[in-house]
Amino acid sequence: MTPDLIRRLAPFREEALSRGIPSQDIERWIAMARRSGTLVTSGDGPVVGRFGGPLMLPADAPDPWFPLLATLDCAALPEEVTGLPLPADGHLLLFGFPEMTYYSASAGEVVYVPAGTPVEERETKYPCVYGEEGDAFDDDQMVRIYEQFPQDELRLSADVCLPYHFLIPSPEPGQEAAPLPDHPRAWELAEAWTDTCGDIIVDGPLHIGGYACHECTETDPVLDAAQEAAQHRRHRTAEPGEPVDAVELPAPEDWTLLAQWDIGLTGREGSTLHWVIARQDLAERRFDRAHVSFFWNP
Repeated sequence: MTPDLIRRLAPFREEALSRGIPSQDIERWIAMARRSGTLVTSGDGPVVGRFGGPLMLPADAPDPWFPLLATLDCAALPEEVTGLPLPADGHLLLFGFPEMTYYSASAGEVVYVPAGTPVEERETKYPCVYGEEGDAFDDDQMVRIYEQFPQDELRLSADVCLPYHFLIPSPEPGQEAAPLPDHPRAWELAEAWTDTCGDIIVDGPLHIGGYACHECTETDPVLDAAQEAAQHRRHRTAEPGEPVDAVELPAPEDWTLLAQWDIGLTGREGSTLHWVIARQDLAERRFDRAHVSFFWNP
């Protein structure tokens, strides 16, 4: 963490002190700060990708189920900005749709296309939106939502991020949540961050790395999404004829936020998509094992 990024947290420190939170608690909270990249559609930051645009895939890649949200240039997203060990080159394609899924299934996917891979433009009508060929699928609302997906260049701003959550899943049977360990003032600190982050971080629709949040953040959305992924794995292995993946998913605490889209589309106000991935899978470029969770507080 650079001194410049830590200095940007001064409004948070001042607000927390004004609430009577002991300085040692504040500094322990600040020690959890993470770098993150905010992607915006205006300004003078470097162009690192785009919302929408042509779908460029290798010829042998399957047609995606979910629509393309964004294509990102990994070479333009350095770890010193995002806090993530992304590939040094190539492109990340983020797919997803803001709709509830069944049995904790993923609401999207991530495709990594290494540099130098031959690609071609793919024309496809995404089954998530339009239904599969031959189906009597007719959902005008899905189409209206998809037609609002943004189409624009994405520019990078370096940001710093503190936790928005203050609870963890309880280790005790029968209890849903427990206080964040070693942080007795976590609720007050998270509230101070929520009240000041608008003056600290850049206002943008897409975030890379950092801490996840949504409108009702109490527990970490990354942990929640990782648990969803495990629940869906268990459901799939219980279904007759489904392939069984013998590899256990990493523990929820070993996952990280890859990307967050604060959606704001008409008909999906207050909703968020989180692309999360196990750190081991990120290191091994197993983006096919990422999970996408959808939160909506209508």
